[in-house]
Amino acid sequence: MEDDRMARHGLRLYLKRDDLIHPDLPGNKWRKLKYNLQAAAEQGHRTLLTFGGAYSNHIRATAAAGRRFGFATIGVIRGEEHLPLNDSLAYAVAQGMRLTYLDRTAYRRKTDPELIDGLRERWGEFYLLPEGGSNALAVRGCAELPAEIDEPFDVICCACGTGGTLAGLAAGIPPGRRALGFAALKGGRFLDGEVDRLQREANGRGSGNWSIEYGFHFGGFARRTPDLDAFIADFAARHDVTLDRVYVAKMMYGIFALAERGAFTEGTRIVAVVTG
Repeated sequence: MEDDRMARHGLRLYLKRDDLIHPDLPGNKWRKLKYNLQAAAEQGHRTLLTFGGAYSNHIRATAAAGRRFGFATIGVIRGEEHLPLNDSLAYAVAQGMRLTYLDRTAYRRKTDPELIDGLRERWGEFYLLPEGGSNALAVRGCAELPAEIDEPFDVICCACGTGGTLAGLAAGIPPGRRALGFAALKGGRFLDGEVDRLQREANGRGSGNWSIEYGFHFGGFARRTPDLDAFIADFAARHDVTLDRVYVAKMMYGIFALAERGAFTEGTRIVAVVTG
């Protein structure tokens, strides 16, 4: 990218356009699903069950993947049902996904074996995908991304919701590079532990070459401010790329803010992963 805000600090910024992988299975959603779908098929499962909020891109992608690869899909949605369905859930249903709902108290128990057993009693056997799709197999898929980058770089950046993408990127980058995540939700300090846990589950150890910025959530998950909206509009005018406001715009805003603060040394080459 040619951008004077980077150039005046002696920085070079590249975009990894993972959002262009597929219209229905973009970016990190496909990378997280890839090996999970393979495992589900190898284990003989015919149904995928996963969790997400009412506007979850992971819910959308799982529904699309189910239709494309021949799996039935069940989405366990946080909160109460609201009709008519929003665009995200309506899309998932159009792809064949069946929806069920958990109140927020019950949803916080989404990893409890007792709750999972109850879902199996109701829906039958299924392959379980965690919220956001982040597990050891997702880390494996995301770790493949850095090898596709054919420009030399020093830092690779991504937005963080559940930590799986950052865990994979950090595991996949060459020695001497570092990965930088930008939390898209308020109160996201748990992500430090999650990234480390995911790396240990996937690789047996943490990589120690990553960090997370927590100051660019703009009030919380899916929250927006006039400042963020103005940044998105300006970025589109400059570069003809419209940034997803939930995740990618917050990361990109953070990169430019850190550059202005002098957080990157002169000559640093930065890759920003556009995940969706």
